[in-house]
Amino acid sequence: MQTSHWSARVPFYYGWVVVAIAFVTMAVGVNARTAFSLLYPAILDEYGWDSGATAGIFAFGFLASMLVTPFIGLLVERYGPNRVIPVGALVVASGLALTPFVSSLWGLYCTLGAMVVGGSVAVSYIGHSAFLPNWFVRRRGLVIGIAFSGVGVGGIVLFPLLQSYIGSVGWREACVGLAILIIIAIVPINLFAQRRRPEDIGLNPDGVSTANLAASAEASNSIIVDTKWAETDWTYKRVVREPRFWALALAFFFSLFNHYAVQVHQTRYFIELGFGVERSAWALGLMVFLGIPGQIIAGHLSDRIGREWSWALAMSGYLICFLTFLAMREQPSLTLMYTAVAAVGLLGAGTAPLFGTIGAELFGGPSFGRVFGLLGAACSVGAATGAWLTGYLYDHTGNYDSAFIIGSIFTVLSALCVAIAAPGRVRPVPGRQAKPRPASVNSD
Repeated sequence: MQTSHWSARVPFYYGWVVVAIAFVTMAVGVNARTAFSLLYPAILDEYGWDSGATAGIFAFGFLASMLVTPFIGLLVERYGPNRVIPVGALVVASGLALTPFVSSLWGLYCTLGAMVVGGSVAVSYIGHSAFLPNWFVRRRGLVIGIAFSGVGVGGIVLFPLLQSYIGSVGWREACVGLAILIIIAIVPINLFAQRRRPEDIGLNPDGVSTANLAASAEASNSIIVDTKWAETDWTYKRVVREPRFWALALAFFFSLFNHYAVQVHQTRYFIELGFGVERSAWALGLMVFLGIPGQIIAGHLSDRIGREWSWALAMSGYLICFLTFLAMREQPSLTLMYTAVAAVGLLGAGTAPLFGTIGAELFGGPSFGRVFGLLGAACSVGAATGAWLTGYLYDHTGNYDSAFIIGSIFTVLSALCVAIAAPGRVRPVPGRQAKPRPASVNSD
């Protein structure tokens, strides 16, 4: 591979350029998908469809994404993020641009659902988690937390503007505006500057110079306590027979169920409780904004206390949120509303930088792309189920209580599953060195 021209022109810290591009991409791409929470009440008001059927637009998008998600890692490995991300962004923009010409429920399932939500997999957490861990090892949690905090910056800027735009000109026009923003902000920078791994351009992880590469590699290897596991070639056949893989897949499923049960239905729930459209939209923006420090702190903390404890702390945020939601039904108050919002933003958002780090530390290596694709499929199923089932239960019970109770249970189960998967028993973080353990890989 020809890399000399890159080595001569690109500084050794190009990894931070990769992070900056990811920051911008996440700020626009993820929030274009999340904006469904603001479009949802407007669509319900205009058409009067059932809550479950309308929320099913979002859920259907995640189900559609299952056709792509298992292959995202392989696509990134083969073609690079500089091709995969722009294609995903164009699919999302096309779905948003086509939405104004659709007036049927199934039409919106195809545009806002399959194209917007399904296409967003490439520009969101799953797409970026397939390659960002390649660029940093020592500060992996912190760096990915910084990259993913772009979602919070984009949310606090975009959501109030989008809500105002929806109120003044309509939700269809807002979709067109988002489509234009995606094309301008995401496609060019990723097409020309994003890269899969530092070795592709003659660089090394963590910005380490070539002269210090051997010492860095030795330091990285010194924290692997299950060498045989770390050296395993994770074929599809082998990984699906590994209990720790299924524990992690369930943890991701439960986490995404909770996230989208909150994100899709929170705005409508607050409006129903009497907080008004504008305040409810600001609450969503504030939740995403608080995710900025939440994700950075969680990523940094996970480098010190371990991924398992950081994941449990993040799950406690969703537990607080669901319990607060239940209390608000009896006594709505701004204090409780902001407590729920802060719990998800400052704590719950901390799962974002951990998906890729936990996956890479358990299944990192040449086959990481295919394994993370399977884990991403579990995320998509969880997201679809959380968005749809919460609306379905509302239609059949008249309230969100059952969904919030289920979500509370899932927070505990998710934390337990990550503890069972135990990434720290393979590659403990710098702050938690562990004694070597015997190999624990199932043989074929």
